[in-house]
Amino acid sequence: MIVAVIDIGKTNAKVALVDLGRMVEVTLRRTANAPVRQAPYPHHDVEALWTFILNSLADLNRERRIDAISITTHGATGALVDHSGELALPVLDYEFDGPDQLAADYEAIRPPFAETGTPRLPIGLNLGAQFFWQQKRFPAEFARAAAMLMYPQYWALRLTGVAANEVTSLGCHTDLWNPWTSDYSSLVDRMGWRQLMAPVRSAKDRLGPILPAISQRTGLDPRTPVFCGLHDSNASLLPHLLSDAPPFSVVSTGTWVVTMAVGGKKVELDPARDTLVNVNALGDPVPSARFMGGREFSLLTDGQPVDWSEDDVAAVLARKASLLPSTQQGSGPFPHRAAQWRNAGALSPGQRFVAISFYLALMTATCLDLIGGDGPTTVEGPFAQNRLFIRMLAAATGRPVVASETSTGTSIGAALLASDDATVMSKGARTEPPADRVWNDYVLAWQEAVRTGSAP
Repeated sequence: MIVAVIDIGKTNAKVALVDLGRMVEVTLRRTANAPVRQAPYPHHDVEALWTFILNSLADLNRERRIDAISITTHGATGALVDHSGELALPVLDYEFDGPDQLAADYEAIRPPFAETGTPRLPIGLNLGAQFFWQQKRFPAEFARAAAMLMYPQYWALRLTGVAANEVTSLGCHTDLWNPWTSDYSSLVDRMGWRQLMAPVRSAKDRLGPILPAISQRTGLDPRTPVFCGLHDSNASLLPHLLSDAPPFSVVSTGTWVVTMAVGGKKVELDPARDTLVNVNALGDPVPSARFMGGREFSLLTDGQPVDWSEDDVAAVLARKASLLPSTQQGSGPFPHRAAQWRNAGALSPGQRFVAISFYLALMTATCLDLIGGDGPTTVEGPFAQNRLFIRMLAAATGRPVVASETSTGTSIGAALLASDDATVMSKGARTEPPADRVWNDYVLAWQEAVRTGSAP
């Protein structure tokens, strides 16, 4: 079976074909995903994305017959649609700071961390804050809404005409879901939103075949099923839930680096350090933490890898040249710290790239520690291709790290929704913690510098 996975990330949108028989990606289409910075507020260009999706499905179906469609998207995003399925308001970009204008009012009504596992986050990172702001600022348009949808299910609605919601997106720091009762939070009832929430369906549910107009536009079989879909980090986690024995951890990398611990050590999550409770595709709570690592990498490197050598690695380790958190403030384990370089005078481009990769690994290790991560760690997504990141992550955690072979970590998991019995094949190279003590010394020096705030 060939499954087309629609994967809407914050930075890029993709359509990948996954061969379920071999559990491999066979081809991929990609486009940049930039928000529209126009009135009434910065919002996602859903029409441009829709054109990309339809063109990609048509092109890919000519190469290989598509048997099913699955969907995965970034979190902190939802859509308000009217009775005809049209948007009542544009889909708000979660990096817009408008919701902060009503922060005090929202604080007064949002549920506590103990109820939802959701930390209070800035800008639009709490989806409940977005909906609250939209209702207060645009009451007439909000009143037109007939359904509140999570982002994957918005695209499913456009493909099938069926409105639904799903727990991995509802449980992604939204303030809207109680993971302990598997029901909507007190905020939803306090705001009178329950009647607007589309029915909750399993990620694996077939919502229906594609609409006739989609079949005509793309050439897909009109009986092509569309699955409900799920949040992208949970798509990365799903193959491991189905095949790995706990304890283990999964690191999903993209714009965000999201760490998830399954069967890990018991720890008390600290919402002030961007830890949270995600909900996996099976409906179970998962301790998680994250930071904006992909965005930091892009800012620090212009998004381009740099040639480096083992001599560069040795020089950085010997000098303990390092970057301290954080390049992106407002989220992550050190949300209020500004980045500083340490022992970094006259670094060559290769050495600077080594230090940046080490920084990202050490931030990831910090996140894993905050959620009780244990057992082997699998890295999904772009950072899996960065050997420097993998080696330092193994050093910093003292546990083996597996670099996933898939180019898009979310696509395999999303494709699995279309199968009841598929198994995940080889996962990638396994890296053990380095034996040379210089790696551990570097880790300890970085941790001490972060603890004391020293940056000579």
